[in-house]
Amino acid sequence: MNIKTNKIDTANATVEVTIPKAFIDAKENTIAQVAAKDMKVDGFRKGKVPTHVVKARYGAKLAEDAKNEAIREAYEGALKELNLDTSAIIGEPRVTKFDEKDGNIDAEIKIALRPEIVIEGYKDFIPDVKKPKVTAKEEEERLEEMLKSTATLQKLKRKRAAKSGDYVLIDFEGFKDGEPFAGGKAEAYTLELGSNSFIPGFEDQVEGMKYDEEKEINVTFPAEYQAADLAGADVMFKVKLLEIQEKVVPADLDEETLKKLLPGEDAPTEAMLKEKIKEQLVNEKLAKLYQEETKPKFVESLVKEFKIDLPENIVEQEIDMAFRNALNTMKEDEVKKHTADEDAVKAKREEYRADSEDSVKLTFIVDELARKEEIIVDDQEVMQTIYFEAIQSGQDPQAYMKQYEDQGLLPAVKMAIIEDKLFTKLFSEKTK
Repeated sequence: MNIKTNKIDTANATVEVTIPKAFIDAKENTIAQVAAKDMKVDGFRKGKVPTHVVKARYGAKLAEDAKNEAIREAYEGALKELNLDTSAIIGEPRVTKFDEKDGNIDAEIKIALRPEIVIEGYKDFIPDVKKPKVTAKEEEERLEEMLKSTATLQKLKRKRAAKSGDYVLIDFEGFKDGEPFAGGKAEAYTLELGSNSFIPGFEDQVEGMKYDEEKEINVTFPAEYQAADLAGADVMFKVKLLEIQEKVVPADLDEETLKKLLPGEDAPTEAMLKEKIKEQLVNEKLAKLYQEETKPKFVESLVKEFKIDLPENIVEQEIDMAFRNALNTMKEDEVKKHTADEDAVKAKREEYRADSEDSVKLTFIVDELARKEEIIVDDQEVMQTIYFEAIQSGQDPQAYMKQYEDQGLLPAVKMAIIEDKLFTKLFSEKTK
């Protein structure tokens, strides 16, 4: 077996290998001999199956395994010749050429490496950030929002008809074709009228009901409803209104309200709350400023000013992803054009090369800056971020986490957290 290696730059290496037929045949014999030891074949004792019998039964599979084994050995030999540790390799090697003639194989393997990066003076490219101001009106509005969040539901002292915005306590039971259906019954259920959280038309018909009133409400389930037996079905609900409630917002900042708004504080005061509100508003404005103005300018400078070698394999993967995403937005005739015509595919992929190269380059730069700035994100923080996101979107955290794991998105989430922490740290230092 003849191996020829070439380290193109700090991020790319190629391996050219010629594997003679005799080498592959020897590999195939070895694999067959090993398989024969455990194979059970009628007429032969275990471990005594002749090699030619194994080849007769599994010839194609043995030949394929022999070729793969030969390529693997060539790859491992190339790593030794290049003096490369596996930790320096990114992703999987790519076999870009595999020609087979008369049993001999000529192959080419491309290897992506973690590039050498030298980045100095990067803080000079951070734009000056002026700390935003907060108005008294903004503070007052935020305080009102926070007070509303502590509002409690209280039964109306005077009896009147229910209206939009009320919280009603109801008993209900649903019937389809005169028969109760599963999941259609509840007692003392709290429903916010106008929230559109129930089947369309249900809340509208509850409006106007009075205390202890009973009513039959007819509605139609949406056609796309998750329960197939109810999707698009006409149903009737027997409803009884038990009481009407309304949210009562605290009129002033008493001790109890302050403790709710400042949990963890032993002796919360109005001054502490107002300072907290101001800090919160400033941070929100800063985050928006960092994301929309400071980060784009800084990123553009980093990509433009610093030169690094880019792993070809990784760039191609980035282009592939951009191309697939583009196909998902195309009409059927465009998809056919950009998948059936090889020249059209190449031309379309090239449209994403520049952006893909910048994206890959930025990833390595951010990784290096995070190392310099000692930004560390552990798996626990990644999990907490995903759980919080699930809760905010009203989804089951466990299922949400599994979805990320199954799709292999955890590294991307971790990278996003690292990037966010890195830029926040750098921009905070530059904020005036």
